[in-house]
Amino acid sequence: MAETATGAESSPPTGRPRLPSWAIPVLLVGPFLALVMARERLPAWAVTVPEPWHVPFIDWINAVVKVLRKDAIFGLFTFRDLTRAGAEAIDWPLQIVEGVLIAGFPALGLPALPWVLIVGLAAIWGWYLKGPRLALLAGGCIAYLALFGKWKLSMITLAAVLVAAPVAGAIGIALGILAVKKRWFEMLLWPVLNVMQSLPHFSYLIPVAVFIGVGHKAGTIATILFAMPPMARLAILGLRGISKEVTEAGIMAGCTPRQLLWKVEVPAARDALMIGVNQVIMQCLAMVVIASFVGAKGLGHDLLFRLQSLRIGQALEIGVAIVLMAIALDRLSQALAARQPAHIPEGPFWRTHPFLTAAGGAIVGSILAAVLTTPLAQILPKDLTVTTAPMWDALVDIITVNLFDALAIFRDDLLRHVLIPLRRLFQLVPWLALVILVASLGWYLKGWRLALTVAGFILFIAFAGFWPRALITAYMVAFSVVVCIVVGLPLGVWASRGDRRTAIATTLCDTFQTFPSFIYLIPVIMLFQVGDVAAITAIVIYAVIPIVRYTMFGLRAVPSEIVEAATTSGCTPMQTLWKVRMPLAFPEIMLGINQTIMFALFMVIIAAFIGTRDLGQEIFRALTFADAGKGLVVGLCVSFMGLTADQLITAWAHRRRQMLGVA
Repeated sequence: MAETATGAESSPPTGRPRLPSWAIPVLLVGPFLALVMARERLPAWAVTVPEPWHVPFIDWINAVVKVLRKDAIFGLFTFRDLTRAGAEAIDWPLQIVEGVLIAGFPALGLPALPWVLIVGLAAIWGWYLKGPRLALLAGGCIAYLALFGKWKLSMITLAAVLVAAPVAGAIGIALGILAVKKRWFEMLLWPVLNVMQSLPHFSYLIPVAVFIGVGHKAGTIATILFAMPPMARLAILGLRGISKEVTEAGIMAGCTPRQLLWKVEVPAARDALMIGVNQVIMQCLAMVVIASFVGAKGLGHDLLFRLQSLRIGQALEIGVAIVLMAIALDRLSQALAARQPAHIPEGPFWRTHPFLTAAGGAIVGSILAAVLTTPLAQILPKDLTVTTAPMWDALVDIITVNLFDALAIFRDDLLRHVLIPLRRLFQLVPWLALVILVASLGWYLKGWRLALTVAGFILFIAFAGFWPRALITAYMVAFSVVVCIVVGLPLGVWASRGDRRTAIATTLCDTFQTFPSFIYLIPVIMLFQVGDVAAITAIVIYAVIPIVRYTMFGLRAVPSEIVEAATTSGCTPMQTLWKVRMPLAFPEIMLGINQTIMFALFMVIIAAFIGTRDLGQEIFRALTFADAGKGLVVGLCVSFMGLTADQLITAWAHRRRQMLGVA
């Protein structure tokens, strides 16, 4: 049975190079290792691209930006005038939503919604979507924001999400529909979406700051741009996945093209679109924190200030508020995506629509309480709120006093004996050697097209002038990914053995994945202060989730018939795991590693906030000086690193599935 699971490797897919197994590593990795070891004998241009050879991508982009900023179109207005006028369209919905949630409408004499009403509506909506447990979770998460004195900042953040998410979702769906209807547009759009989804968060901020300025609406627009690609991709996948029978039935029923789209195809793609809605909401919440760098108000701005001043207790309290808001929005949107239309029973309104009735009662009761009886129902005064910041500060002091020496020894030893030597090893890699390696892998896995694509990515990094910084980024990502595999793979194997374990692991993965990335900086600063160790620890915590999730999914997806056949043939549980289940699940595990690499690249840029010397630092410098050319080029360098890994691993996983006969 074990031979059946792995023996298919002897029949490579049609059209692929056929090589003896011993020759593959020699031909693919041999030239790379030879060039690295012969680095001292190579000409200087083969190690690092000489400065005169650098392609002036930054100057070209900045020249285009200058034209767009200053040259009038038809002598009437500049491109920046156009973008700023468009940005004004975001301002009024922001003001309306903020008025409803927190500011009120003084000109009309209307107050904002009371905090007890918003808590009640969140609980009622949770009960409607999934029952009492979700009601308690949603209501409790929102109540925390008021009880801990974070109500105003939280509502500003929530307002930005409530404005950005529908706009990003609508744009994504529109692009997805157009791509499905126009094949040429899909061919143009798909590479753009790939690059946009692999760009670091901060790369979106610089062009927004240049063309729109800084402020709350600029942060909201950056959030829209960041959150749109997942919706477009899922819209394309959902509409492409509709069976031909459904479409043909709509045509036979006499639907016009417009009716076919909105009454047949879009409803049939509901599941994929609702998953896209969930992803858009979570992307918005993640980006709205980072958008504080260009002036977005709310929790993110306050968190950034607390982190910069190293007020760990207050920063952690704000971080908890962001996390609870993320959990509430994530669970509610997931429940909305999973909910199916239900039949409405007959009877009086309060019985047929109990949740609408409850919501109406909550609205009337809370408004009366806020206006006529208890002002506390409107918004809690500061002296009645709770704070845990002193407790967290005391905990930091305890860690500093009692564990400082041990943590410092661990940090220094890890730096001295592992990280610094590894960084120096990575810095020895010549650009020519890496181009040859990725091109060889691309050719072997999928042919010359992939070879030229991934080689082009590496050449861009080398000739853009950021090769040394890129190697430091690669060292941090590589070490973090190895640690993630060492930690996450056993956790995924453990979680796959039983429904209860799977449920626990899934809940934890879902919870940790809802955390905005900046939150992970707080505990690592508490433990390791700033530097490479703190940055790598944050990367590992953030990026370990996909490898756990995909390992668990891959192992549980192995057909039960194959596992039973292995058991019947006398395999022990350990033999079944390593000789049957792991080989069959390995393509999914590799895709999990692929996602771990992408997560690590995102986090390594954010970790530059606490002191690294990689590409992330260059992006921060570009953001500081509003250098759009540099920000975009460095962002593309990071993106191309991720896309290189993504293209190679995806090709390998597809090849592996073909070998196993499950493609």
